Amino acid sequence: MAVKTSNYYGKLIITDTAIAMTAYYAAMDCYGVIDLVSRSLTDSLSELFKKSTIGKGVKVVTISNRINLELFVILKEGVNIAAITESIKKTIKYNVETFTGMRVGKVEVNIVGVRV
Repeated sequence: MAVKTSNYYGKLIITDTAIAMTAYYAAMDCYGVIDLVSRSLTDSLSELFKKSTIGKGVKVVTISNRINLELFVILKEGVNIAAITESIKKTIKYNVETFTGMRVGKVEVNIVGVRV
């Protein structure tokens, strides 16, 4: 899927891959985030055979011009999980809304693990 919108510049189409990349890099810039991991076993297997990991750990769903995101993260040990989760949500929402010019409906952060 892709996000479609129009404004005074014309019609814009932004792919889910571009949105996932934006969310991935924004999440990696957040304090306490070590990595984003694949969403499922099939994604993990595809990563073994492909070199590209664009948007790894980010699921993008667009419903009625609202972008919903789901992230799968590994956090650093000893951080406040609730504070880091809220920080990730706010950062992702701001960056994706700025990039696309559309509203983000919901950002879900799934903590997959904790590393030293």
